[in-house]
Amino acid sequence: MQERLAGNRARIIRATRKLVARGGFRAAPIAAVAATAGLSTGAIYRHFPSKAHLFIEVLTAAVAHEIQILQRISGAPGPARLRLRNAVESFARRALEGRYLAYAFIAEPIDAEVDSARIRCRSQFSEVFELLLREGIHSGEFAQQDAAVAAACIVGAFIEALVGPIAPGSEALRARGGQRLVATISGFCLRAVLPVESA
Repeated sequence: MQERLAGNRARIIRATRKLVARGGFRAAPIAAVAATAGLSTGAIYRHFPSKAHLFIEVLTAAVAHEIQILQRISGAPGPARLRLRNAVESFARRALEGRYLAYAFIAEPIDAEVDSARIRCRSQFSEVFELLLREGIHSGEFAQQDAAVAAACIVGAFIEALVGPIAPGSEALRARGGQRLVATISGFCLRAVLPVESA
């Protein structure tokens, strides 16, 4: 029984992520999630008391995966400035490749509970970048600064820069070109923490 319940929960989460990836949170009403998962709507509510709780769980799982990727990149050997550029570019490229999913997790209008979860997720991203900035400050690659504040600024900058290009119906991505946009975002984030003479 426990295995079946756990299996159903996993199916619900997979189905929700699949629908969100196709069209954002608005493409994942409970009835559609139930149909995609092959379950009843009642089964959805047995696992998740509300749609917001379901969305938060899907968001949290996706962010945990992103954190692992960023930690792997930021913890790799090499100069801190290169790792910072690679981490930002990696996040931006994945956001552009999965625009609906990224927009849902970053900016799609939704209820306050999901917005609060987004803020917590941004803090998790900031923690990854804070460690990298501390290394770069210690090695002299980055300017002396408050690493926690600088990390929050970097995360805020690259997320805000992606909102327009990944928004449904946006022409921004076609106008700027994906590679150029990614390079511009990562270049800005890197210059923001370099010593003045290097920026």
